[in-house]
Amino acid sequence: MRITGIRSGLLLLSLALAFGQTAGKSPSFDVASVKAAAPPTPDGRGMIRMAGPSGGPGTKDPGRIHYPYMTLKNLIMDAYDVKNFQVSGPAWLDTERFDITATMPPDTTKEQFRLMLQNLLAERFKMTVHRETKDLPMYSLVVARNGPKMKESREVPPTKDSDDGGPALPSHPKIGADGFPELPGLVGQPGIFGIMMPGRARMIAQQQTMRDLAERLTRQLNRPVKDETGLTAKYDFVVTYAPEPQSGPLGPLGAPPPPPPPGGAGGGGSAAVQADEPLPNIYAALQLQLGLKLEPKKAPLELIFVDHAEKTPTEN
Repeated sequence: MRITGIRSGLLLLSLALAFGQTAGKSPSFDVASVKAAAPPTPDGRGMIRMAGPSGGPGTKDPGRIHYPYMTLKNLIMDAYDVKNFQVSGPAWLDTERFDITATMPPDTTKEQFRLMLQNLLAERFKMTVHRETKDLPMYSLVVARNGPKMKESREVPPTKDSDDGGPALPSHPKIGADGFPELPGLVGQPGIFGIMMPGRARMIAQQQTMRDLAERLTRQLNRPVKDETGLTAKYDFVVTYAPEPQSGPLGPLGAPPPPPPPGGAGGGGSAAVQADEPLPNIYAALQLQLGLKLEPKKAPLELIFVDHAEKTPTEN
């Protein structure tokens, strides 16, 4: 009995060691290609079309990821699940471009994928990082005094999609009296769509939550925005505003301006304006047109500092 017990103990110890080695092994892609990206070339109409990342966990192609013409900062953001303003490092992180293609088991989770990408950046770019948590400026998205002015979404049959999976939009849209293109192809398409014109900007949202809006504002304002509206429905709304030049990470955008004067566009976020009409900035537009406010505050935020990275990745 004693010999059997010893053998069983040894067997259990061997299995534990084997499991520990497997569990502790840092995940990596099956195959990965990393190379400097060539500048994009215009098409026959002189336009440059840029494709975004494709594939990976949760997509129709879970066993393959493709990053075309990506900056190292964008890759770091995906690898560590952070925003642009949470990454600090050399200036070239925003300028040098790379093409990356990698394969992985189709059942790879998002967490495993991020570790694979972290390891790839460390291996090919010799990248080292450290993390710090600091109290930094952010915004709370709240309901203004007179309540929200948005309308809840209703189910609308989506229009025919274009070949690339996005809404079917005209090549030469008609410009309306408000100075923005008329895009009937957006009707019924869930999402938040941005339109930029000289000195004018518009955000069109359909079937979106306040959390979706906070996420969009986080990217736009380059500062964390947390949804504290308490609104749980999905909404359709339009915000028309004057864009402001952006500064660096967590730069001096400052606090929102004083509350806007009474009146202004509203009525469910119609944001009806004329092409020559002065527009409010995004802070005032949210309050006038949607009945929402951005309140400044501070909160702890994790930052990623790139201590070292090489511009030229090692060969495939």
